[in-house]
Amino acid sequence: MGLTNGYCFRHPNGANKGRHKLYEGSEKTKYTCKYCGTGQSSIQNLTNGYCFRHPDGANKGKHAPAL
Repeated sequence: MGLTNGYCFRHPNGANKGRHKLYEGSEKTKYTCKYCGTGQSSIQNLTNGYCFRHPDGANKGKHAPAL
């Protein structure tokens, strides 16, 4: 079963209300949040944290990787 076949518990529409999406950017040594510029060494580490500049409000959403 591929990544996009599974439901995502962090989907913007709510837990398990949408499927996973593939990251379309290239592999990098550092991943940066498109909202605040925070950098991490992996996408997993970046997207685990809440973003203080998220469009839904401070700390109301997770960091999102910039392509």
